[in-house]
Amino acid sequence: MNKSVEIRWHGRGGQGAKTAALLLADVAFKAGKYVQGFPEYGPERMGAPITAYNRISDNPITVHSNIYDPDYVVVVDETLLESIDVTKGLSKEGAIIINTTRSVEEVKPLLNGYEGGVFTVDARDISIKALGKNYPNSPMLAATVAVSKVMDKDEFLNEMRSSFQHKFAKKPEVIDGNMMALELAFEEVG
Repeated sequence: MNKSVEIRWHGRGGQGAKTAALLLADVAFKAGKYVQGFPEYGPERMGAPITAYNRISDNPITVHSNIYDPDYVVVVDETLLESIDVTKGLSKEGAIIINTTRSVEEVKPLLNGYEGGVFTVDARDISIKALGKNYPNSPMLAATVAVSKVMDKDEFLNEMRSSFQHKFAKKPEVIDGNMMALELAFEEVG
């Protein structure tokens, strides 16, 4: 990776988009990358649209602003496709990754003529299988890494396991469930 990779996340408060962006920044930093991970939202309330951002690079990052022309866009809540132009500024050399049960062909008409890569992931199904509840952020995080290739898969999974072990030290079932969710998402978009 020679240049900075910029990722914009769209979700709703409480779905974990902000957490996923911060986790990606954390694991990329531990892997030796230069990173930024930050949210943008108005009054914090459950269900309100939020945007989060990542910049990841092998070189120091000197820009400190929102991301207006992302390489990748991640949509954690597909209902936002109908109310927000999630493809605004999105590079056609990049891709959009959408949490949905619908096929790529079904969501393309909602993407304002976007001509780049489109990936769909059923993060709800994955998280229910792996965790027993709808926590879409872990599957969407893995899908983002798989599509963007900002990190090596094995390195990403090792850093995520370490992060989960630290955060959920007394809940091994949560660690195992999250790791399973990551693996399933890699398989789905891989």
